[in-house]
Parts: sequence; C-alpha cells; structure tokens
Amino acid sequence: MDLSKIAVSINKAINTQEVAVKEKHARTCILGTHHEKGAHTFWAAVNRLPLSSNAVLCWKFCHVFHKLLRDGHPNVIKDSMRNKADLTDMSRMWGHLSEGYGKLCSIYLKLLITKMEFHIKNPRFPGNLQMSNRQLDEAGENDVNNFFQLTVEMFDYLECELNLFLGVFSSLDMSRSVSVTAAGQCRLAPLIQVILDSSHLYDYTVKLLFKLHSCLPADTLQGHRDRFQEQFKKLKSLFYRSSNLQYFKRLIQIPQLPENPPNFLRASALSEHISPVVVIPAESSSPESEHVVETEDLVDTDVPALPAAVETTFDDLFGTSAAIDPFNFNSQNGMRKDDKDRLIEQLTREIEALKEELESFRLESGRLCQALRGRVSELEAELAEQSHLRLQAAGESEFLKAELEDLRRVREDTEKEQRSLTEIEKKAQANEQRYTKLKEKYTELVQSHADLLRKNAEVTRQMTVARAAQDEVEEVRREMQEKVKSAQEVAERQERDQLHQLQELQRELVSNRVELESLKTTMASSQQSSEVLSTQLVALETEKAELVQSLSKVEAELAVRGEELERVQSSLATERESGVKMAEALQNQLNEKESREQALESQLVAARWSSLQGAVEEAEKIIQDSLAQIDDPAHISCTSSADYLASRCQASLDCMERLHSAGEAFLADNTGVSDLVRVVTQCGHLVGDTIVQGSATSHMVPVEQADALSESVKACGAEALALLGQMKQQDSLAAADDSKLRAALEAILATAEKLRPRGLELQQGELGDLVEQEMAATSAAVESAAARIEEMLNKSRAVDTGIKMEVNERILASCTELMQTIKELILSSKDLQRDIVEGGRGAASMKEFYAKNSRWTEGLISASKAVGWGATVMVDAADLVVQGKGKFEELMVCSHEIAASTAQLVAASKVKADKDSAKLHRLQHASRGVTQATAAVVASTKSGKSQIEETDTMDFSSMTLTQIKRQEMDAQVMVLELETRLQKERERLGELRKKHYELAGVAEGWDEGEEGTG
Repeated sequence: MDLSKIAVSINKAINTQEVAVKEKHARTCILGTHHEKGAHTFWAAVNRLPLSSNAVLCWKFCHVFHKLLRDGHPNVIKDSMRNKADLTDMSRMWGHLSEGYGKLCSIYLKLLITKMEFHIKNPRFPGNLQMSNRQLDEAGENDVNNFFQLTVEMFDYLECELNLFLGVFSSLDMSRSVSVTAAGQCRLAPLIQVILDSSHLYDYTVKLLFKLHSCLPADTLQGHRDRFQEQFKKLKSLFYRSSNLQYFKRLIQIPQLPENPPNFLRASALSEHISPVVVIPAESSSPESEHVVETEDLVDTDVPALPAAVETTFDDLFGTSAAIDPFNFNSQNGMRKDDKDRLIEQLTREIEALKEELESFRLESGRLCQALRGRVSELEAELAEQSHLRLQAAGESEFLKAELEDLRRVREDTEKEQRSLTEIEKKAQANEQRYTKLKEKYTELVQSHADLLRKNAEVTRQMTVARAAQDEVEEVRREMQEKVKSAQEVAERQERDQLHQLQELQRELVSNRVELESLKTTMASSQQSSEVLSTQLVALETEKAELVQSLSKVEAELAVRGEELERVQSSLATERESGVKMAEALQNQLNEKESREQALESQLVAARWSSLQGAVEEAEKIIQDSLAQIDDPAHISCTSSADYLASRCQASLDCMERLHSAGEAFLADNTGVSDLVRVVTQCGHLVGDTIVQGSATSHMVPVEQADALSESVKACGAEALALLGQMKQQDSLAAADDSKLRAALEAILATAEKLRPRGLELQQGELGDLVEQEMAATSAAVESAAARIEEMLNKSRAVDTGIKMEVNERILASCTELMQTIKELILSSKDLQRDIVEGGRGAASMKEFYAKNSRWTEGLISASKAVGWGATVMVDAADLVVQGKGKFEELMVCSHEIAASTAQLVAASKVKADKDSAKLHRLQHASRGVTQATAAVVASTKSGKSQIEETDTMDFSSMTLTQIKRQEMDAQVMVLELETRLQKERERLGELRKKHYELAGVAEGWDEGEEGTG
C-alpha cells in the first residue's frame, strides 16, 4: 500500500467538517498500520495538523486514533506512547473550556491515554479487548494480587469510558432528533468504539470479581462491589438510552444488561452470568449514506420581517376625486396648495428620517455589542492560556523538586558506597579515594546548584511574562469600560434628540389646530355677512365637512405615528437596559479576572517563599553534612593547609556581606527572591567547605591548637544553623542576625593566619642568592648532561654496529633534543621570573621581593632542583642502556620524571605572571616542546627495546602431554610470583609517595610552623 495514499486518507478522515468520519477512510488508515507494522505514517501526518486550535479537528482525530488502537497493528500502542506527553498537554488545554467540543476532547484524550497505559501494563490484552477465559486467567498469572490490581485498572478504564458517554449525551439536546443530523452523528459516532470496549470490560470485571471472592474475604472486597454497582447502574442506563437512538439501530446491536447486578457473595451466580455481546450487522450502510436532516429543517430560525413603512402622501389620503369635485373651488379658481398640506408632507418626511436614524442606531448598537462579545471571548482565551502557562510553571517547579530529591538520594547512596569501600580497602588507598570522591561530590553539587539557578531564572522570566500579560489584561479592561461608557452616552444623547423632535411635532400639531379654529371662525363670519351667497355657504359647509374628515384622518395618522414612536422609545429603553446588563456582566467578568489575578499573585508569593525555604533547607543539609563529616572516623586522615582554610574563610565572609544585602533587598521588595536564593545556597556551600577544611587543618597542628580550631569550627556550624533557622520562618526573617556567624568565621580566619608557615629561616640576601644559585646549578646540570650525551653518542658510533648502533643513535638523539628543550625552558623561566620581579618589587630590591614572597621563592627552588636532578639521572640511565647494562624502563621513568619536574617549574613560574605576558606564552611554548621531546624519548626507547629483544619461538610440537602439563604448572607458578611481586611493589610505591608528601611538607615549612605555634 502506498504511504501517500495512507496520508491522504488520514487527512480526509481528520478534517474540520462537523460530520462523522467516513468508514472507508478509517479502514484505509487501519490497513496502513498493518502494512507498515506501526503508526509512524499516522503520527507524521497528525503532527502537522492544528489539533490545539480546532476542537472539531481534535474530536475526529480522537475517533480515528481510537479505531487504530482497537483494530490497528499491535505496534500502534507502542509507537503512540512517545506522544503521551503531547496528548496530556492537549487534554489539559482543552479542559479549560466548559462546553462544546473542547470539554469532550479533554475527556476523550484522557480515555485514550488510559487505554494506552492499560495495554502497556497488561500486554496480554489486545487492542480490541477480545480474550477467552483461559487467556484471562493467564493474564493474572494465577496470583490473587495480580487479579486484584487488574480489577482496579479495569474499573479506572471503564470509568473513563462512562465519562465520555455521559459527556456526549449531556452535550446533545435529546428532545430533538439529533441522531439524524450531521452534527449529532459527528458526536455519536465514537460511542460505537466505547460500546465495544465497555461490553468487554463489564464481562471481564464480573468474572474477575467472582474469582476474587473465591480467594479473599467478602469484607476485603466491599469497595470493589460498591464501585461495580455504581458503574453497573450507569452502564445499563447508557446502553438503554443508546439503543433508542435511530443512529445506532442500523449500525450496531447494543446488548441489554440484567435488571439486577450479579450477587458475588453466591458462587453459583457465575453460571447465571451471560456475557454481553455487541453485534455489528455485516451489510450495514455507512453513517454518511444515511439521510441527513439539516438543523434548519427541524427548527425554523427565520425571523419574520417587519412590515414596510407605508408612504402616504396628500393625494393618497384624500383620493383623486378632488380634481372632478364640483365643489373644489381651489382648482376652479386656480389657487395653490394650502400651507397645511405642505406641513403634513414635511412631517411625514421627518418621521421617515427618524425611522432611518433609529434603524441605523439599532444596527450600530448591535455591531458594538457583537464587537464587545468578541473581545470578551478573546480575553477568556488569553486567560485560559495564562492558566495553562501557570500550570506548566507549577509542573516545572514539581520537576525541580523531584530532581532535588533525586540528588539527595544520590548523595545518600554515594555516602553508603564510600563507607563500604572504606571498610574493604586498606587505609592508605581508602584515604586517597575518600578525598577524591569528596572533591567530585562537591563539583556535582556546584553543578546542580548552577542548574537550579538557571531553572530559577527561567521561572522568574515566566513570572515576568505572566505579570506583563496581567498588565495588558488590565489595560484592555479599562479600554472596554471606556467604550461601554461612550456607547451609553451616545445612546442617551440620541434619545434626548428624538424626544426633542417629538416635542416639536406636538407643537406643530397644536399650531395646526389653532389654524383650523381660525378657519372655522372665518367660515362663520362669511355666513353672517351675506345670505345671498347661500350656495357658497353650502359649499363651504361641504368643504368644512371634508376638512374635518381629512383632519380626523390626519389625527389618526398622527396617533399611529405616536404609537410607533412609543414603540421605538420602548425598544430603545429595552436596548439600553440590555446594554447596561451586558456592561454589568462584563464588569462581573472583569472582577472575576481580578480575583483570579490576585489568586495567581498569592500563588507566586507562596512559590517565592517555598523556593527560599528550599534553598535554606538545602544549605542546612550541607552544613549538617559538613558537621557530620567532622565526627566521621574516615575524615581523620584528611588534611588541609592553613592558607587554603584562610581563603575559604575570607570567601565565606564576602558571601555573608552579599547575604546581608540580598536579605535587605528581599525585605524591601519580595519579588527579588532569586538573588537571596542564590546567595543562601552559596553561603551554605562556602560555610560547609570552611567547616570541613578547618577540621582537616586541625589534623596537621598540635593538640591544643587543634582542639581550639575544632571548637571554633563547631561553633561556626551551630551559628550557621541558627541563622538559617531564623530565615526559614517568615516572621523571624527580618530579625535574623548574622553577626555571631561573622564573629565565628573571623575567629577561624585569625586562627588560620596564626597557623600559616613562616617560610625558610633565611636572610633576605641568602634567599635571593639561593634562587640564583639553584637556577644556575640547574642550567649547569643540563649543559653537563648534554655534553655527556654527545660523548656517549660518539663512543657508540665508534664501538657499536648494526641494529644496536641504530638504536643507540636514535635514543641518544632524542635525549639530546630533550636537553635542548629543557635548556630553552630554563631560559624562558629566568626571563619570566625577571619580568615578575621587576613588575612586582616596586621600590624594593630583588632580594627583598624574594624574601617577601618566600613561599613562591621556595617553590621555584624546589622545581629547579627537581629539573637538574632529573637531567643527571636520565644521563646516567642512558649511559647504562648504551653500554647494555641498564634497563629501558629506567630511561622511560626518568623521562616521565623530567616532564613532571618541568611542569612544576612552569606552574611555579606562572603563579605571579600576567596572563597576557609574551614571556609567559614563550614559557608555555617551551613547556609543550619538553612534553613532545619526552614523548619522543619514550617512543624511541620502546622502539629500540622491541628491536633488540628477541622473542623465543614457542614450539610445543615435540613435547608430550606430561611435559606440557609440567610447563603449564611452571608458568602458573611464575605468574603468581610475578603478581605477588607486582602487588608488593605497588604498596611500596604508595608508601614512597606518602613519605615524599611528608618530606615536601617539611620543605614547605609546616614543621617550623608547628614549632612556632607550640
């Protein structure tokens, strides 16, 4: 099957149209999983769909994915577990919506996640849950505990199925024929898969409960029975409601559950249990072929149009008979229309204009209301997104806490392993490994601390973003209030204008009546003036009657217009009331948002305080661990120098200054908690390190001073724990006093200053001369060694021949090159030392500078001695190798020793050098040359050894079985002897190194420091 065809079917099955998924597209997706033996193509196509932005699209994805989990390839479940986290986040996001497809998508995604987890935990169950009784027994492995746990998991699974059932039915209007509409079928179609799963889960739950009741007491299973009865009632009701829907009658035959649930207390009731069977007709038509009745056919949503306004003119009111009326004196005499007629036409036009303005106002008001509703929807979506971000931040905080807990467990496991190794290994090796592991542990803690700081900065950044979004919501709220207020003002102003126009119309009507009265008066006077004009009087009476009739018609029309105007006013009042109610609703929503924002702010304050408490607790544990190490017997062998202790104390004091400043800043503004958390953790590390180094330093000083230093260290730890205890409580944070801890650290610093070595008891002139003498002696030794190597090379060329001469020439040539590089290194070191002395001595002399920096001077002297001694020993070893009396291994060891000595000289020289100094770069380049030359000596020595030494051919063809066995035993004896000797030599090497460290301590002035303090 073509993968492109599968992708097309997936896109056709999962679309935004609110119709049921077509069966042929779903079947193609299922066949595609069997073709490729997995769901890679399905997830590749789904990951490109905007499932988080369209609820209908997500709903149809859930339907198709449910079909694949049931009928697809078994690997679909394994391939889909990689996307479990994305499905969980999507379910949480859709869960913020309280109605429509959003809520249904959240419930459906939880069901699918539960289904995947169930099948991963219980791989014996296929996706369609069809199993025999024997397979069900094998799934529990004949263990009652497994059956008990399996029953609980099935209850959880069935609970998710029932939640989806209830969610779909509650979202539909069951009073209408929703099952024959496209929208209703879109929601009901996934319930077919739910019915299939629920029937199997119900059957297996009944069988497992009977099996559990046969093995366990009835009281133990009371909770199981209660939960089963609750689910039985729901499932029976849902099956009954589903069987009455027209949509399901042709697609699936839904079983009916018994009237009462099974009685698990009676074992024979199992024989009465009938497994529910769901039947799907083989020749059933697909849901899309069924006649779909649109919603518009079920409910008449058309609004009848208002009757059109009748445009009435003067001729329409009075008819056209006036033209042929014999009593129409106006036409007979050629007179113009009366002013009254023009006034009526003007009033009519003004009323029409008022109608148009009223209609435009109604349209504008509707448009403003629609815009406000859209803005409210946008704000609700933004609020849901902010809530989602807050949940993510809370999840990340929980993840950080879990990581911190893991680190604590790792630290405890490491301590246990260290204690076990201390009991097994010997004392010397245990001490070295203990010290190394302590260093590694400290490095890991520092790294984890840095990671926590970075994550804390990320959380702070997210809080800043949330605060900015909160400000934006507040600004939008103010804009909405202003818009509502302006709309109300416009409506009131237009209402006042319309009232004013109505008053003008009434005044004009009164004036018309006055004119009519004047006409009546004129007619009466004309009757009294002349009886001759009787015919004219009759005509005037007729005209008067007509005028009265026309006036009554005008009054009736005006009454109609007045009633219409009253209706317009009532509609305006109704719209104004609806606008006020809408404004009140918007105000309530804004108040709710403000309360939510206040809740978020309180949660942020609690999160800040919890992060500070976590940092304080971590610092307490670090200090408690340091105090515990003091009493650990394995810590007695750990030592440290007074110089390092003084540096740690000074760093702790500097950190205390930063802690004081950060605490004051936090009390002024509690949002800046990140700096205080960082400083608290750093202080915990530094004070703990000071405690450990102080205890280690006490092992190197006399007893009285050691006791005093130990007491100072313990007092420092107690004061640090007291200070951290005050910082843990929110009410005592402001009263936290760090002066006692400062005093304890200053006391340790003073003790460390007293214990620092005084240096060699030499005069200024003697110390400066000694440096020059040692450097000169080293240069002379290197020159002498180079001369001796050249002499040995000449002798070898005169005496040796063949391979031996070639090997000797190669070894001596590499030794000569090594001596040249050492000479360059010594010259570079002298230049750098001269540059250091000139730049640092100021007005003092060179000898005074050497005396002032006695420790550095002693390091230079020691390194120079080591280089000269190494060159002399290497020349002696090379001489013996050339003569055939020495060992190649001695020459390789001497080469390594020279490399170490030159590295010591470089390190001693660069301590006080400027990192940008050209002479320092030259010294480093010379050091790399010595390293390369040393490697060349070792390589040439190994090559010469392999050429000179000949390996005897092992020929065992003429030996008998007894001889071979004898040789094998001799070889085993030799191997054991060599292993024993190797072990002894390693122990001897360890003792030699330990003694070397002690002698190096004496040379650095430790013994003199002890005598001075004693």
